[in-house]
Parts: sequence; structure tokens; C-alpha cells
Amino acid sequence: MIAREIEFQLRKLAKMYPVVTITGPRQSGKTTLAKAVFPDYKYVSLENFDLRQMAQVDPKGFLKSFPAPVIFDEIQRVPELLSYIQTLVDENKTAGQYILTGSHQPLLGQSVTQSLAGRTGILQLLPLSIAELKAAGIVLECEQYLYQGFMPRLYDTVLDAKNLYRDYFATYVEKDLRLMLNIKNLNAFETFIKMLAGRVGQLINLSALSNDVGVSSQTLSQWLSVLENSFIIYRLPCYFENFGKRLVKSQKLYFTEPGLAAWLLGINSPEQIRRDPLYGGLFENMVVIEALKHRLNAGEMPELYFLRDSQGLEADLLFRKSHDSITIMEIKGGSTWNRDFGKNLLKLRNLSPKFDRCLVIYSGELTPEVDGVEFLNYKDTAAAIQL
Repeated sequence: MIAREIEFQLRKLAKMYPVVTITGPRQSGKTTLAKAVFPDYKYVSLENFDLRQMAQVDPKGFLKSFPAPVIFDEIQRVPELLSYIQTLVDENKTAGQYILTGSHQPLLGQSVTQSLAGRTGILQLLPLSIAELKAAGIVLECEQYLYQGFMPRLYDTVLDAKNLYRDYFATYVEKDLRLMLNIKNLNAFETFIKMLAGRVGQLINLSALSNDVGVSSQTLSQWLSVLENSFIIYRLPCYFENFGKRLVKSQKLYFTEPGLAAWLLGINSPEQIRRDPLYGGLFENMVVIEALKHRLNAGEMPELYFLRDSQGLEADLLFRKSHDSITIMEIKGGSTWNRDFGKNLLKLRNLSPKFDRCLVIYSGELTPEVDGVEFLNYKDTAAAIQL
């Protein structure tokens, strides 16, 4: 198992709360992490039909059969268990009794909030980060990261990325999400997801997508929300202060797994990546998600933003270090250093005295500081947003 940075937070929360809930996309390593950190806990997978039926028919008897300490995997399969767990932990407030894992679907999030408020620590685990791979002695070229992605199974087995994402899409996106949304037009749903992959790093325009997909923007909004709640996509909000009311207030779209986005675009090898016209968007996707992983692994809220004014002047990523200190970042896929990469940041810096650090993340190795703009390699993204 590749060591996960979030392990420290998991152990910490297990000493503070009777329940710890680990959410995140399927195959991101939640089960492996929970079993590795708590090897003495009984492990129960609610994907097992017989166990799931037992939990649904007789939740009290089920919890007596599997007393704490216990790991309940894929808890979203039987969300009604949560209210019974609440009763048990209210009677016995010992920390670390239950470790729950689940894909963060709307029903699960609502159930956790209602039943376990104040009783559970919540962590979000995304696939492996570049820093985690590096710590395990795995260092790839940029094109390999973008093509292969970061699913743990790709680094534990000889499974090919193309096969993994094909099966992932078929079993989870097509089957689970389709049932959850009661989608009758599967072709339209598949088209929608593939079109989202072609818009990574762009502002979300549901009206335009509605025309292309042939489905109402209201329906697309519903589909997008479920994709987000299931950790398939991530919406980056726009940072807003009243800078003369000139700022765009839309969100930008990214995939939490860059490898899935590349597969959806029909990219079949790392060699295709640089030649693909969407390389810049895929590279930006990877960097933004690396920043997100770092924040979540540290047990923090994302608090990541982008900035764009009505004239198109943009910072790809903003990170607030304190109330009066904000780092603004430009993300460039190029590997050759170019002084002009930071020119937009210099203009944006004049909008607010809070913008006190300008940073360009790119794929090159030179890391100078020019005109107050720092240049860093993308592999150092996590270090760039350290608090």
C-alpha cells in the first residue's frame, strides 16, 4: 500500500469522535486506508448482498452482530443504519468506535449531517497525489500522469489505464449514476459527460451544453450536481470582492481524476497528450486537483478559487493564506520558461493589496523569481499552497 497523507488526520479524528466518516470517489483507496490504519477492527462490506439485506431488515440485530470497533464499508448502501449508530454512540461516547466509508452521494451526505452531526469527523479522500507517489519512489513524466491518472489500483497491479477507466465508466458512471438519476436517455448522459471532459478548465455554461446535448439545462444541472456529489467532477468557485463589479461569477469545471478525463477524450497513450488540443486544460485540471488533494489531505476545507474579470483577465487559481494574504496563480502547460507567463498576474495584483504573492505553475524545471512572480514546477504544487 502506498502511504496516504490523510492518515494523520484519520488517526487524529478517531481519537476525537466516536465515528469517523471517509468519503470520496470509488476506488480512491478508502477501504484500503481504513483497514490499514485499523487492522484490529472488524471489517463489514455493505456491498455484500446478504449483509446489506440483513442491515436493512433488522438494523438493531445487525449492529449487535457486528459490534464496535468496526469498519462499515460503502455505508451509503444502507444509510438508515446511521440513526441506529447515533443511538449507540450517544450511549457510549468512546472515541473511534465506527469507521464509515462511502461514496458521497446526496442521500449519504444528508443522512450523515442529520444523524451524526457532532458525532463524526469527516474526511474526503481523493486518488493518489503526486507527492504520495513520489514518497513511494514513483516519479513519472507529465504526459504519463495525465494519461494514467492517480487511481491506486493502477500502481498496485499491472492493470492498464485504458481498461481501468473503461470499466470504471461502465460500472459506476453508467450503472450507479444512471440508476440514481433515473436516466432514460443513456446516450445523452454519456454525451454530456464526454462534453464535460472537453471543457475542463472552462466556465460552466449549461445553456450551451443543453443545446449540444439536447437535454434541458435544468436536467443538466441535476446531472452535474450528482456528478459533483459523487466526486466525479469538481467545481471551482470564483473569488469575489467588489472590484468595481467587474468580476465573472461562474464556476470552472474539473474532473477529480485527470486520467478519466483523458480517457473520455479518447486519448490512448501518453504520447498523444502533448499533441492534443486540450493538453492545456488537462494540465490545468491536474494542477488544480493536486491543490485540492493537498487541502483535503490536511483535513482543511478546499478554499480554492479562480478569478476572472469581464475583460477576460484571469488568475487560474487563488489560495487564501490569511485574511489579508492571497496567492494568485497562473497555470501553464508549457515546459519552456517564458517571462510572459506571469503578465496577467502582474495586472491582477493591482486589484487588491491582498494579492501579495504571484505564482506561475508550469511543466518546466527553471524556478526563477522575476518581477515579483515566482515560477514553480507542477510537481511542487502542494508545497506552493502550504499554510
